Amino acid sequence: MGKMYQSEHNGFRTADRNACKDKLFIIIPAYNEEEMISSVIEQWHKVAVLAGEESRLVVIDDGSRDKTYEIMEKCQEKFPQLIALTKENEGHGATIRFGYEYAIEAGADYIFQTDSDGQTLPEEFPKFWRHRKRGAMIIGNRIHRQDGFGRLLVTKVLKGVLLAVFHVNVADANTPFRLIKADILKEQMHLIPEKYNLTNVLISVIFVKKKLGVEFLPITFRPRQGGTNSINLPRIIRLGGQALRDFYRLRGTI
Repeated sequence: MGKMYQSEHNGFRTADRNACKDKLFIIIPAYNEEEMISSVIEQWHKVAVLAGEESRLVVIDDGSRDKTYEIMEKCQEKFPQLIALTKENEGHGATIRFGYEYAIEAGADYIFQTDSDGQTLPEEFPKFWRHRKRGAMIIGNRIHRQDGFGRLLVTKVLKGVLLAVFHVNVADANTPFRLIKADILKEQMHLIPEKYNLTNVLISVIFVKKKLGVEFLPITFRPRQGGTNSINLPRIIRLGGQALRDFYRLRGTI
């Protein structure tokens, strides 16, 4: 992974692995990612290993129609801290919620969530781990975005909508790069509807609105490294309309 990766992760190992027994569960949802999934598992499994022998990398297949889960199962033979799960297709948000519940029940102290498309960098994780005691959640702020103007526009519009509906200012509410204290997340899970599409957005709103302690750290966000993007402009518009209706429905519960 290069000198930077080795340097950062060696610092993570000596400064943090031996200093505490915090159990980290890394949650990654996957859907039709046969092209990328083995590479993503290899990269993030290294982080789980460095976090300690009780930490786990949990990859959840969301009913893929390709060989994603088959590849995940084979990876378990090579990567001992990997847990490969599969379930019926319910969407990204529902799969993340499934992963959070799994990690909480398994006794995780901290839960980290990222995606399976290779857009995030494992070498940027150690700074999050070093800051984990500062609050309830650390979210990556995608200041170095390389995934196109359309996605950047969606993020800016979302920020404005959340300010208007929930009266919260969230720098980057839907980032798939977040470290959360499991016990605090457990207390808020009842506010997240089952099979909800924007689980991470709602969690961000809840934590900020309740002043539970949220910090933002800058991260890099690369273009998708492989596979097919399932989100296109018509779907973004459709999901955006549904999200707005959901936000107004949910704002009285938070």
